[in-house]
Amino acid sequence: MAAKVLKLGLPKGSLQKATFDLFRRAGYNVSCPARSYTPSINAPDVECLLIRAQEMSRYVEQGALDAGLTGSDWIAENASRVKVVCNLVYAKQRLVPVRWVLAVPEASRMKSVKDLRGKRIATELVNVTRAYLKRHRVKADVEFSWGATEIKVPRFADAIVEVTETGGSLRANKLRIIDTVMTSNTQLVAGAAAWRDPWKRRKLENLAMLLEGAIIAREMVGLKLNVSEGRLKAVLGKLSALRNPTISPLAERGWYALEVVISELEVRELVPELRRAGAEGIIEYPLNKVIF
Repeated sequence: MAAKVLKLGLPKGSLQKATFDLFRRAGYNVSCPARSYTPSINAPDVECLLIRAQEMSRYVEQGALDAGLTGSDWIAENASRVKVVCNLVYAKQRLVPVRWVLAVPEASRMKSVKDLRGKRIATELVNVTRAYLKRHRVKADVEFSWGATEIKVPRFADAIVEVTETGGSLRANKLRIIDTVMTSNTQLVAGAAAWRDPWKRRKLENLAMLLEGAIIAREMVGLKLNVSEGRLKAVLGKLSALRNPTISPLAERGWYALEVVISELEVRELVPELRRAGAEGIIEYPLNKVIF
């Protein structure tokens, strides 16, 4: 009997580096030589292929891939019928969803989507944009853009619908956002046949758990510290944790070791407060995964 293998598509392009890093944090070392489309992974029962996110959901739906990571935007654009195993909110730079926005030149008089009647809009997200215009009862010409969409206005189009994470590229090209067409985040999706297969389903559920844990961990850190029995109550009053701090007695009578997981944003303010409350030997360390 042939060994079971999960055929997994990973996004090639802008999300590739962030995806490989996420998998590393989840315990999967993925690497790919230049110009290759078949990454290696330290899991003998997983076979990876690099596929453009724009096409991923179609291949998963057709069964050419068991599962893949792609954006909810491209699933909507392709109208693909796939099983969403989990949402993975990460992008090229930050742990946030991205936005597809309707943008016009800064000097344009257009203020809302209603002003686009009879105009030309350039975008890679053609079907979603047409559905957006239909909801707003606006008739406009939507044409496909092969990339570098920001330069299309005003010479080749009146407006664009483009994806943005920070808005920096739009501002650099003197464009102004007038509406959000949709928000999108990466999703792990599976085909119907793969999801019905008990082995593949369990494999995907395990992968989803580890990837979600790796994303949560990117914004969390662990703290270890020592405190005397007399200062224990004061130190505990400063801590907020996923549940409660782990408290262990030290070899020296009357002293305790505390361990806690907290948001990284809290550390800068919290550590000085812990020290003033009586904590000693404070150690901060990074996390790879946090599983609830």
